[in-house]
Amino acid sequence: MSDLWNRLQSYRQAQGDARIEALFATDPARAEAFSASADGLILDYSKTMIDAGARDLLLDLARDAAVETRREAMFSGEKINETESRAVLHTALRNLSGSVVVDGQDVMPEVRATHARMSDFAARVRDGRVAGQGGRITDVVNIGIGGSDLGPAMAALALAPWHDGPRTHFVSNVDGADIADTLKGLDPATTLVIVASKTFTTIETMTNARTARDWMAASVSDPGAQFVALSSATAKAAEFGIAADRVFGFEDWVGGRYSMWGPIGLSLMLAVGPARFDEFLAGGAAMDAHFRTAPLDANLPVLLALTGIWHHQICGYPTRAVLPYDNRLMRLPAYLQQLEMESNGKRVAMDGSDLQIVSGPVVWGEPGTNGQHAFYQLIHQGTTPVPCEFILAARGHEPDLAHHHILLAANCLAQSEALMRGRSLDEARALMAAKGLEGTELERQARHRVFPGNRPSTTLLIEQLTPFALGQIVALYEHRVFVEGVILGINSYDQWGVELGKELALKVEPLLKGEGGAGHDGSTERLAGLIRQMRG
Repeated sequence: MSDLWNRLQSYRQAQGDARIEALFATDPARAEAFSASADGLILDYSKTMIDAGARDLLLDLARDAAVETRREAMFSGEKINETESRAVLHTALRNLSGSVVVDGQDVMPEVRATHARMSDFAARVRDGRVAGQGGRITDVVNIGIGGSDLGPAMAALALAPWHDGPRTHFVSNVDGADIADTLKGLDPATTLVIVASKTFTTIETMTNARTARDWMAASVSDPGAQFVALSSATAKAAEFGIAADRVFGFEDWVGGRYSMWGPIGLSLMLAVGPARFDEFLAGGAAMDAHFRTAPLDANLPVLLALTGIWHHQICGYPTRAVLPYDNRLMRLPAYLQQLEMESNGKRVAMDGSDLQIVSGPVVWGEPGTNGQHAFYQLIHQGTTPVPCEFILAARGHEPDLAHHHILLAANCLAQSEALMRGRSLDEARALMAAKGLEGTELERQARHRVFPGNRPSTTLLIEQLTPFALGQIVALYEHRVFVEGVILGINSYDQWGVELGKELALKVEPLLKGEGGAGHDGSTERLAGLIRQMRG
């Protein structure tokens, strides 16, 4: 482990009980000095205890980890996913020009061809040239799980103002309630079902897909004609009844949680149209260009990653709250949970040795202002600080409701200021005295109203949530995860942690059916027996 980690720990300890507010008092230009921007997106990380000295050490940490070299290796198609011997090229899906060589072959012609096929298909569905057996397609049901669901489901909600195509619905959970509630009220004859599974073997997805096919078959003569596959397993899709021209594949250098820029984003393209989808890609590509060329001290993904490293690995804060003050970004925290926790939730370094420092934090959150009436109590007065990442647009999409947006923005800015400032005991005493309290009751009530403050936050500001801006935000967080992974020395692009439970589920299933199955622990066997009894 680099000595820089120790130097950063020592630097933080030397700060002692210093307060964020004091940094503003000593540097009137701090807000500007500890902000950075790219193509209209602004990151303010001034409400943290990162000062000039801490930032210099953090930047040295990034240089020591060879972030710039590793970054170029990723963009160039080198196999930086070393445990699976794969390139990491989701960036190629949104950069539809130039060339990227993997194993001696330029992958971009195939990327562009698939994108053109998607655009053509989406256009024909949207204008009615591709119809269902009962008429024009009115609804699209995307069946996937993990990255095949979280990304497009999040983005489709975020870009609701641009929906002018079929209604979109998303099914992911193998719980039958999910697909039953989704299909209820839809017309099979005017519904298009998208099955999103790279291998066409994902058990949850294929179980839901077969249920959807049975539902479709009860009403139409050719159910397969109203299915689309987002998969590289063309033969398996054909066995399912999906024609080859309805199969959109992608390569193994696109990880599931990074895949909505390509075929996995078809549901989004159907909803908003190819032109708006391309604007989303353009936002991602703009962030790629910024990340690849901006100096580290002005590089948004790098600065956001270093802020995360400072709070989790150096300050020891175990969680991170993502708080979008935009209701249409309500699924962004869940999307980022997977992006970060599946990527950087590791315990060994790239060479297989035990990590000498903690890996990724717990990521969670909800949109404001709802969260203010739920968990902000813990954020403000709980015993463990929670670094907060606020996301805000300067204006909304409803001009007649501009007063709503002003109130929303006021709450966002007020929360970050309140987290930093807090309320002292003397201030709380004065507040209670003004209410007529005195003596021991004044003191008791005052203590309940103390806010420790000095709690860090960042703010990401955009002009408006557009397809371009959404692309910027998603790519920003993708690259943030990359930088954190490089600094930690781990592989952010495998996910072996999802395998063991899936393997054991196949062995537990016979136990639940009463078909035997030995070798389980006593608790599992007893619970399975109780479930069998309850089911009758």
